[in-house]
Amino acid sequence: MTHDELNMKKIMVGKNFVLAERADIGSARKLMEKYTFGDQAIAEIVFVNGYFEPELSRLEELPKGIKVMVANWGETEAIGDDSMKEFVEDIGRLCMGINFEDKRDKERDRVIIDVDRGVLCKRPIHLMFLTVVPPPRQSDDQMDVVAASFPKVWMGADENSECSIVETYAGDEGGGEYLTHTTTTISLSESAKVDYYKLQQEGAEASHVAEQNVFTGAKSSFASHSISLGSKLTRNELNVTFCGEGAKATLNGLVIAGDEQRIDNHTLLYHQVENCASQELYKHVLDGKAKVGFEGKICVLKDAQKTDSKLASKSLVLTDEACMEAKPELEIYADDVKCSHGATSGPVDENAVFYLVSRGLSLEQARHLMTYAFAADVTRRIRVAAVRERVERLLAERYGLPEE
Repeated sequence: MTHDELNMKKIMVGKNFVLAERADIGSARKLMEKYTFGDQAIAEIVFVNGYFEPELSRLEELPKGIKVMVANWGETEAIGDDSMKEFVEDIGRLCMGINFEDKRDKERDRVIIDVDRGVLCKRPIHLMFLTVVPPPRQSDDQMDVVAASFPKVWMGADENSECSIVETYAGDEGGGEYLTHTTTTISLSESAKVDYYKLQQEGAEASHVAEQNVFTGAKSSFASHSISLGSKLTRNELNVTFCGEGAKATLNGLVIAGDEQRIDNHTLLYHQVENCASQELYKHVLDGKAKVGFEGKICVLKDAQKTDSKLASKSLVLTDEACMEAKPELEIYADDVKCSHGATSGPVDENAVFYLVSRGLSLEQARHLMTYAFAADVTRRIRVAAVRERVERLLAERYGLPEE
């Protein structure tokens, strides 16, 4: 049994996971206002405790050519354009034969987004999955009752389209225990371009489990930016399958972990066709007694000649009690490829700290500035200003630095 499976088993023991109940609209609005991007997003789709909240969502600016369907516990609502049947059937087949007429699939909170051919959306679509934690209670068998929600996102980008999508996962600060288990599937047609951002700011006692599956068409471009800051236990899985020649994928990740947090990232770059390129950089900052795991794999099949793929994991370990586990892997069956992988971890560069102290900074300020600079290598790659500004502000607050 792996470390991840052991950790997941521990949180299940003595717990009775139940579907979260709908939150009071006042509490939901207060939480939404804290995490909204406002006019920086072209649309915001808000789920609270797994329920779509149209009163808190903003969709009127969606441009023609972007279709959205929201399913809310068996009730389906099309927004903007209701001609979703063909797209829903296509993406159902893509997701390993999911039948959207099946009752079990209807009983899920999900968002389906279809971007038409040639559509250029300059501002991001923001999906907010928020949790208002209910008061703690026990079931009749004396097990702790833990609220759970299961968001699902499907997105299809047609030929020559371009858009950005941001997923924010957040909960009450200092709130109790809850579980978010989410799945995102993204399909890119030929020459489509998608920037995908996942910002995880769950509550301190939360558990967050996520899976993202991406399928790239010929000459398409996909970029992922995964930021993990909150929750007590996090497991992210990101799988990118290259389905068309000439596709490109970039995976960036940032983990900031402290106290006794456990955060794991598993990535797979699955090259099955020729002339595709991928680049991956994950950075981790560990403080306190945090435990962080990274397992990244590049798999190149026999027919995927001329693949160019690079993977790197870099970790900054700030205490002796923190633990970093990194496992980069290559699995190559083709002979005409350029692939590399590597992992490094260590403390703050004391020579650089000494230089900053000699220029008037305190020892603590110097260490914090070095930590911020280490993380900034990822944050500066974020192209959506609203996301970049939020992450940089959170880092500045955590390390007591001015935002500028």
